[in-house]
Amino acid sequence: MNNFNWNIFPINEVVLTFLFIIIFTIFFFILPFKIEFLKKVKNYSTTFNHKKIGKIYLIISFLMMFRGLTDALLIRLQQILCYKHLGFLSNHHYCQIFTAHGDIMIFFVAMPMIIGIMNIIIPLQIGSKDVAFPSLNLLSFWLTFFSVLLINISLIIGEFAKTGWLGYPPLSEKTFSPWVGVDYWNWSIQISGIGTIISSINFITTILKLRKKKLFFNKISIFMWTCLCSNILILISFPILTILLFQIFLDRTLSTHFYSSFYGGQQMLYINLIWAWGHPEVYILILPSFGIFSEIISYICVKSVFSYISLIYATISITVLSFLVWLHHFFTMGSGYLSNIFFSISTMIIAIPTGVKIFNWIFTILFSNFKKDILFFWFISFIIIFSIGGFSGVILSIPNLDFIFHNSMFLIAHFHSVIIGGVLFGYLSGISLWYNLIYNNCELNNKFNFNILFWLIGVILTFFPFYFLGYCGMIRRINIYYNIKWKNLLIVSFIGSILILIAVIFQLICFIFFKKNKHSYKQYIYRSSEFLYFNNLLINNYNDFYYKKKYIKNIFFITSHNKSINPLLISLIIFLSVFFLIWKNFYFFKKTFLLLFFYIIIYFYE
Repeated sequence: MNNFNWNIFPINEVVLTFLFIIIFTIFFFILPFKIEFLKKVKNYSTTFNHKKIGKIYLIISFLMMFRGLTDALLIRLQQILCYKHLGFLSNHHYCQIFTAHGDIMIFFVAMPMIIGIMNIIIPLQIGSKDVAFPSLNLLSFWLTFFSVLLINISLIIGEFAKTGWLGYPPLSEKTFSPWVGVDYWNWSIQISGIGTIISSINFITTILKLRKKKLFFNKISIFMWTCLCSNILILISFPILTILLFQIFLDRTLSTHFYSSFYGGQQMLYINLIWAWGHPEVYILILPSFGIFSEIISYICVKSVFSYISLIYATISITVLSFLVWLHHFFTMGSGYLSNIFFSISTMIIAIPTGVKIFNWIFTILFSNFKKDILFFWFISFIIIFSIGGFSGVILSIPNLDFIFHNSMFLIAHFHSVIIGGVLFGYLSGISLWYNLIYNNCELNNKFNFNILFWLIGVILTFFPFYFLGYCGMIRRINIYYNIKWKNLLIVSFIGSILILIAVIFQLICFIFFKKNKHSYKQYIYRSSEFLYFNNLLINNYNDFYYKKKYIKNIFFITSHNKSINPLLISLIIFLSVFFLIWKNFYFFKKTFLLLFFYIIIYFYE
């Protein structure tokens, strides 16, 4: 039984104690006196407006980017100082940090950022007033918010998992992780995943059913296509993760042992299923980024992208092939040479449609008089970093080479080059492109947007040394080493991490302060022959789905279609129920669970 006592607070960890004091000061001594801030919170917490929900998704993602970047800096500093001894972090704390860093950056930075961008842009580009289910949209945000709160509260109350970001068994079993860390990991990812599934259903329905009249699929933007394919991937792959996490919960709570080999379970079944979700997740993140760069190329070249149809086919091909490559994550696990050959070839094949997109963008620029814009430098940085990350991925797709580089720093360099260069650069450039749509009648002042240089140099200095470290045999997550040459490269990597921190700070300064008012609302034309419908008009008579959902009244009591507090209350009760379940406080868990059941009935009825 896990009971509350003073031992659940990690007082002996100096870094965590200092962080707790900062958080306590901000939330209890600074924010309560910001009356305007509290009014905005009250307004945004119940609104169904898709743009407001998108904004708070972006705010959450940027806050968590700072948290994840702090973890990364601690990891880099620890690895510099652990030459011949154990550095400044305890092994217990260090294992929590690299686990939390991976989960935070994927689930609570990248996913909320793209969902926020989709929330703002999708209804505008298809000519809809809102998403298909505004109330579910707000519910998915609050589920994401409380999952963020749950993963951060583990810093102060208890611990976080020490199993790596995917929680492989048997490490995640009770035998090896007896305390609450894996439970925090399990439920924070679970709640976030459910919110993501709800969002995917919402966006798919919006794109299919709420398009403006005569806006056919052969006329929608590349970004809409990539959003549609990305959300289809979410709808297919995330239920796998949901079931896996529930089985881990059963293993830890009821000793079912789905994945414990000693009791007849299958550890490799978990590995297969987690990567059957995990590799489509990479393309869930990267496909919208491809769509954003297609929009950027159209904008700076003032013409349609070269071979629009081939871009669509490439997007659909990536969507299908992303489910045929998961086994390359464990070539070394003994699956057999036939399996390795099949997944090696499929991994190489999926690079082809990605290459098609890159050549389409280059040909668009080649045959146009493109205008100089900061967005073009985002694109160039993306091409440099992402292409090198892609080449290293092709190297890892060869089983013989993967046996050498598996679990090394080479793998870390590959993954971060793809995710930062491909995903994060795409999202940040998308926010810059659509800044005037996020903040009405405002646009960024590009004179101050020079932080892209810090991004580019920082990523190169941080992760390119890892290729050499991996080649020299340094494994990831290492906590002590004896090769002085590794330390020199790790120092270079730490300097690059500092540059990335400066880039993030400058990025936020640009977004918050360096904006200028516009005298007229600018309508962009991304393709030469079609307008993207930013006029926010919807003729209700021509949209049967929207009309029925919006105007058929409830005969028992009147409900508001503009705002509701029920999504917030439901998510809060889920958070409390899960918290009490983690700490085995079944008395309060039963109370909150009954309350949750009651509010869900009211919510569905509303």
